[in-house]
Amino acid sequence: MGFEDLVQLDAVAECGRIEAALQEQVFGVLRRRGAVVGISGGVDSAVVAALCARALGRDRVCGVLMPERDSSPDAIRLGRAAAEAAGVKFLTEDVGPALEHMGCYAQQLDTIRDIFPEYGEGWRCKLTLPSLLGSERLNVFQLTVRGPGGEERSSRLPAAMYLALVAATNMKQRVRKLIEYTHADRLAYAVAGTPNRLEYMLGFFVKNGDGAADVKPIAHLFKSEVYALGRILGVPSEILARPPTTDTWSLAQTQEEFFFGLPFGLLDACLWGWERGAEAGMIARAVGLDAAQVQRIYRDIEGKRRATRYLHAAPLLVREEVTRSALRGEARETR
Repeated sequence: MGFEDLVQLDAVAECGRIEAALQEQVFGVLRRRGAVVGISGGVDSAVVAALCARALGRDRVCGVLMPERDSSPDAIRLGRAAAEAAGVKFLTEDVGPALEHMGCYAQQLDTIRDIFPEYGEGWRCKLTLPSLLGSERLNVFQLTVRGPGGEERSSRLPAAMYLALVAATNMKQRVRKLIEYTHADRLAYAVAGTPNRLEYMLGFFVKNGDGAADVKPIAHLFKSEVYALGRILGVPSEILARPPTTDTWSLAQTQEEFFFGLPFGLLDACLWGWERGAEAGMIARAVGLDAAQVQRIYRDIEGKRRATRYLHAAPLLVREEVTRSALRGEARETR
């Protein structure tokens, strides 16, 4: 058993609902002419590109591939394949020079060398968290480096070093979003975001980076459901078979080992159960875990939501009626 046994999705009907919503949101509410989609080579952006193409018209979608120094060749190749399968035009914008100039790579290097002084040319790195299924799990990030000869070393990250590394690396998502909005302004298009429900609910995004968008067509869909839509929409099979990755660090890194701590199928089922107040034992029986493991996952979901609540927050204002007036489109000044 698994997530599909808990949730029955009519993928064809769901595609129709999303496409109708996109038409209303982009053309009606936002009054934009089309959509810009940042295409990464993963299933989420491939599905969003295909949905936008069907909803708005292929000639009204602009895909943007944004590689940088640490991007894998597979991601670039699969991004092109996703755009071509959706039938949308796409641009390639190398964001590496901007990141170099802004100090992204230098800040990463300085922080890593505080732990591994020998880190340099030819070395690679990634951040990981232990699996949620382990019996004794400390929720502490670990930095793993690999030397030119293939040797690997790992070390737990002190909080200050973790924050410094993440702050530098988050430049990647923020620079990419700048590129997307530049093209959106040029074309009078909306920016279509690509987070799925796991990412949206658990805060796996960068504020004002990949978390920024005008529409988020799949934020209500669990990852398993995104794959189901991908099969209906003709997303290339190689993308559908590829494990979800971050494509952010120079060492290959899955989303599971960086943030979620579980395969997406298990986490889909546990998040579904947690949202509905389902007993841990019921979910455990459905996915082949024991109740104690599901309780641990529930606690991790609650912890992630508390820690990332800030990411969802709108700017705070002293006079709340300013927000209400802006939402109503009022032009008069509030005094």
